[in-house]
Amino acid sequence: MDRFHRALCRGLGAVGALGLISGVLVGCSSTQQTNQNNANSKLRSVAVTVGDLSNPFFVLMGRGAQSEAQKIGGDGVRTTVVSTGYDLNQQFNQIENFIAANTSLIILNAADSQGIAPAVEKAKQAGTVVIAVDTGAGGGVDATITSNNLQAGELSCQYIADRLKGKGNVVIVNGPPVQSVFDRVEGCEKVFAKYPGIKVLSKDQNAEGSRDGGLRVMSDLLVSFPKIDAVFAINDPCGVGAELAARQAKRSDFFIVGVDGAPEAKSAIEDKSSLFVATAAQNPLGMTQKAVQVGNDILNGQRPANPNIQIPVKLITRDNVSQYKGWQ
Repeated sequence: MDRFHRALCRGLGAVGALGLISGVLVGCSSTQQTNQNNANSKLRSVAVTVGDLSNPFFVLMGRGAQSEAQKIGGDGVRTTVVSTGYDLNQQFNQIENFIAANTSLIILNAADSQGIAPAVEKAKQAGTVVIAVDTGAGGGVDATITSNNLQAGELSCQYIADRLKGKGNVVIVNGPPVQSVFDRVEGCEKVFAKYPGIKVLSKDQNAEGSRDGGLRVMSDLLVSFPKIDAVFAINDPCGVGAELAARQAKRSDFFIVGVDGAPEAKSAIEDKSSLFVATAAQNPLGMTQKAVQVGNDILNGQRPANPNIQIPVKLITRDNVSQYKGWQ
């Protein structure tokens, strides 16, 4: 039994989350049943590895992949969704398991955009189609499907600049070292650079894309900076955590803008007492549905004309939140 298959037999019990598994990838046996010539002749199994399944954004990404896989291949297509907790080593192990299981299509939300490259290369060498979603990934993925994250940063921070009338102290609650986060921060900084009166007090504190991380980072920032006018959080969970920190510190002298369009952000924006006032809304279901469509096309010999597909975002504020239907 080779190393990949042994790893699968050890780790198979941990593969899957939140009821999204529609089947076991492969049975463990002493002989790996592999026919490389016909391995990817059609969509038989889809494996999805995402950042954090405590975040409803990633739960919906899993559901989007599962629903589209079943639409294409029927109930016989097996879908597995796993969470990395933004742990690169964990994601390496997951991809090795997927390879050992002769998975048709891997949908990858990278824990580290460049660090994951060797695992992607290994999957490609095994003949597996790999589609990056939500953030870019090195190693030669077949396609990348993301929101327009540069646009998300620009829209969010233009809103901040306009509301501040071009003058004030802001902090950026940063996140994991992935391309989507880099792009959001870049878009934000491009906007702020146009306004000499805006001072960025902090921009490199990693809140790990989570509510707990946002609470931790924002609590520290509130101690460091007595005067903050606005916060740009790289995603909505970080923004929600930042608001929790503000309430605990009895601070209400600033407002918060995030990215995602998550249900909790929508609820906060609807609440006029909340510090959370805007978010650049994404489409997590649509992202992975498109990823499965593109992956299936590639399995059937049809590569996209442009392998880098971006989905526009929309800024949701108190002015238009009543028309926002949320993630569909």
